[in-house]
Amino acid sequence: MNPPNAIKPLDTDLSKIMQARHHDPFSVLGRQKYRSQNLIRVFLPHAETVHIGLEGPAMERIPDTDFFEYIYPAGQEPEPRYLLVWQDKDGVEHRQVDPYSFGPVLSEYDRHLFGEGKHWHIYQKLGAHLITIDQIPGTYFAVWAPNAQRVSVIGDFNRWDGRVHPMRNLGSSGIWEIFIPGIETGALYKFEIVNRENGHLLVKTDPYGRQFEFRPQTAAIVCAEDNYDWQDAAWMRRRRQQNWLHEPMSIYEVHIGSWRRDARGNFLSYRELAEQMIPYVKELGFTHIELLPITEHPLDISWGYQTTGYFAPTSRFGTPDDFRYFVDQCHQNGIGVFLDWVPAHFPKDSFALARFDGTPLYEHEDPRKGEHRDWGTLIYNYSRNEVKNFLLASAFFWLEEYHLDGLRVDAVASMLYLDYSRSAHDWVPNIYGGNENLEAIDFIRQLNEITHQHHPGAVVMAEESTSWPQVTRPTWTGGLGFSMKWNMGWMHDVLEYMQHQPIHRPYHHDQLTFGLLYAFSENFILPFSHDEVVHGKQNMLNKMPGDEWQRFANLRLLYTFMFSYPGKKLLFMGCEFGQGVEWNVNRALDWYVLDYPHHKGLQTLVRDINQLYITNPELHYFDFHHQGFEWIDCHDVQQSIISYRRRAENREMIIILNFTPVPRKHYRIGVPNLGVYHEIFNSDSAYYDGGNIGNVQAVAQEQPWMNLPYSITVTLPPLAGIILKQ
Repeated sequence: MNPPNAIKPLDTDLSKIMQARHHDPFSVLGRQKYRSQNLIRVFLPHAETVHIGLEGPAMERIPDTDFFEYIYPAGQEPEPRYLLVWQDKDGVEHRQVDPYSFGPVLSEYDRHLFGEGKHWHIYQKLGAHLITIDQIPGTYFAVWAPNAQRVSVIGDFNRWDGRVHPMRNLGSSGIWEIFIPGIETGALYKFEIVNRENGHLLVKTDPYGRQFEFRPQTAAIVCAEDNYDWQDAAWMRRRRQQNWLHEPMSIYEVHIGSWRRDARGNFLSYRELAEQMIPYVKELGFTHIELLPITEHPLDISWGYQTTGYFAPTSRFGTPDDFRYFVDQCHQNGIGVFLDWVPAHFPKDSFALARFDGTPLYEHEDPRKGEHRDWGTLIYNYSRNEVKNFLLASAFFWLEEYHLDGLRVDAVASMLYLDYSRSAHDWVPNIYGGNENLEAIDFIRQLNEITHQHHPGAVVMAEESTSWPQVTRPTWTGGLGFSMKWNMGWMHDVLEYMQHQPIHRPYHHDQLTFGLLYAFSENFILPFSHDEVVHGKQNMLNKMPGDEWQRFANLRLLYTFMFSYPGKKLLFMGCEFGQGVEWNVNRALDWYVLDYPHHKGLQTLVRDINQLYITNPELHYFDFHHQGFEWIDCHDVQQSIISYRRRAENREMIIILNFTPVPRKHYRIGVPNLGVYHEIFNSDSAYYDGGNIGNVQAVAQEQPWMNLPYSITVTLPPLAGIILKQ
């Protein structure tokens, strides 16, 4: 029997538990001391009767409450881990070892590292994890919410009732945790948070969740730790040993929700994508696939760039193991996988990171630093160690848990500049009065340093569109440390040039040649990306001027220029065959156009020039060094012709590009050696549905030309490029 006054000293604590606002529930629930005796107290709002053990004593309900207590006789000790057996109001029996019989799980060392922002594997600690304590299986939950008065796990296992499983607060770390026995794979959960200042109640999904419900539902899902049987050891070993700087890299950029759909218009799964996409990409000769963000996100039309789940592949296309299968199959077929990753901003959705514990936790409080007005998103507070650690751990997570080969970091320019896309009075200068975001710069440098240190062979690419210096130079020289940078300047210049009618191109010739003034100042990727075929910019084919024949010829010429120009390559899906309309995120590509010769010919050209680029070091070995490029003639403005040499060691190719619809016969060009020069590629070939004007070979003559000791004469097809090799 419980003495009548047993609960009086605890009335305040009990009321706080009942009201779900107690900061330290473990001091009230579970095993407690009552005078010299042991007391067990539980709070089960939906229970009618409660027993300790299958045949143990009944617990006594505290009148007019959902508390149940049992006081052991003097000298009697309860089991360290005792079973609770209760019947709910529907008569259903439940059994569970009391969560409040367990001590703290997260070590002080883990908390210390996280507080310093240096716990690269914090995703193995925070979130939800299936573990076993004292041979008792269950799920450990942990979340960072330093400004909370109370945090509870809610889920389908406790009727989404925040009173049932309030968590333990781990002091100044701001972390809350609880181990709940019996919670298995597939359980749905969220965190219920009460802010300690204003008492506002928030229901949040797990920032470290590994799997989420299918949108529009937003609960996290308890999932098993990675037990996937990877078969890509040879690929991973080779990646660590390769010098990617001198390797070919031709990237196929994909939004997997709109690449293809099934017969009913539904998404393909990760496994279906592996079956269909990998053979296609392999046949076309691309070396890598770059995925637009597949991190979990609520809104399809955000393309994945408004991420809410930084540790989970979106459930739109399957489970985490399904995505592992996709990556594994890519690697086994010799194809690398990059992820478009978004550490620059996050959405305002109330179920996710925004004002996570009732305060601006992940974001800056001042909207002049914490909000992208034109995007309607929030900006990370890179000065907080825990926020920085969250992002760095996300990068590690994708490289380690999913074997990804690199990250493309979105919107780097918006991170570097405090006044990015802001009016004159809508930004706050740094401590030196400048517009550089010093905290974001430190984060970027740390990201690149630790990624390259711990994951040799993996690359980190910057989408950066400004003249910021040394983006791809080492941090110890003052650089940002990225592996590569998108060459947005080249892309804009060349696309603008190609959109001019050929008769006007002589007046814009510098747009073809200017890029070589800075081509080797950074490690550049040449991107024709998703951003160039949407929002009224037209598809690649319809950017080109002229009738149908000229548009296809122009596009074949543009790709010849791209694949023979210094820099790694990136082409968005559909651009390889002349997608018929602008990219639409809500529908599949226009695959039917491959029934037409022009489109099929363009696709064949991409396949062949990919193969040429990959198999010939002249076109890739010195992508980032002037040693691999030399102009032959960049001054033939009137005829809109450029010619150059691509070299590697003792090998070289000669590229001649004619940007007018006029064939040029007997066109003389300088060459370095005597001998026979064979035409190994011609974008006007009949294989590509071109006019088939060209050359079999050309014999060098002892006539100096263009500062070279010898020369040849060739026929240049209209709106086409040819590649010659001695």
